[in-house]
Amino acid sequence: MAGEMLILTADGDAHVEHVARLLANRGADVIQFDPGRFPVHASLNVTFMPGGGPHRLLVADDRVVDLDQLAAVWVRRPSQPVPHQEVVDQVARGYVNCECSAFSMDVWDSLGCLTVPGSHAVMGAASRKLYQLVVARELGFESPPTLITTNPEEFLDFYCAHDGRVITKVIGQLSAYHGDGDFGRYTELVSTRDVRYAASVRLCPIIVQPYVVKALELRVTVVGKEVFAAEIHSQESNRARLDWRRYDLRMTPHGIHRLPDEIAKRCLALVQRLGLCYGAIDLILTPDGRYVFLEINPNGQYLWIEKATGLPISEALCDLLLGCEPTA
Repeated sequence: MAGEMLILTADGDAHVEHVARLLANRGADVIQFDPGRFPVHASLNVTFMPGGGPHRLLVADDRVVDLDQLAAVWVRRPSQPVPHQEVVDQVARGYVNCECSAFSMDVWDSLGCLTVPGSHAVMGAASRKLYQLVVARELGFESPPTLITTNPEEFLDFYCAHDGRVITKVIGQLSAYHGDGDFGRYTELVSTRDVRYAASVRLCPIIVQPYVVKALELRVTVVGKEVFAAEIHSQESNRARLDWRRYDLRMTPHGIHRLPDEIAKRCLALVQRLGLCYGAIDLILTPDGRYVFLEINPNGQYLWIEKATGLPISEALCDLLLGCEPTA
């Protein structure tokens, strides 16, 4: 047997269902667990005995998992622990939620096995847009001139300096719950109407960049030491032209892209410098052949790319989890 693999994710994760089947076919014992089930439907136990290290156990669905014997952990898309309904006081629920979240993250991060893409602390740091840009530029990536501000005057100066052809992006929270549904905020061009409300910039920080003309957009998925580049012909769709995450797959052709060796090495170096062993990088290829860095998602989606292009990303992920591919 290849050993036990723990995958932390919420129910209905198509990526996990696909990879779990591949891992099982290779002889791995795959355990899926959503931390959102803790502490109501599962328990975590850590015991320190005199003169010895910790003994960590997960009990869920009448199965006892010795966490110290795991071969690898994939922190995919876990949900947060939810307090028991018996805890009705809102202050108490907030306290219990923080305690459960802190404990469960501590357990996963304290395991001595391979953790993909990385610990919560590593992924948290790698997700920060400012930090990403600093590291990417240090590695030689080209990135757009960027302003991150809460100063309306700085925003207006930047807007004028780039003749009004600027976009805005969120710093971290792509979506939020509002009323009866989720509110999503993608990359948006700043309109003349938006400028009238420039004073509101003081209320919340925002990322501002000049609009970069695109020939193609690229999704580069790094798994261990392997680099998979896919080109997204977003300019062929009015819906996806500004931000391909608006997804118009029927009108947006995808294909395998041959990255120049220098750019591929830079992508690998970025993931490693951030302390990750997986990362999904977004680049723009300009009409004059320049590769422009936008951002990296430490836990980004990839399955639609694999289905559209045939790139064997899932197999590479299995290799990584099974220890078939070195991570450094």
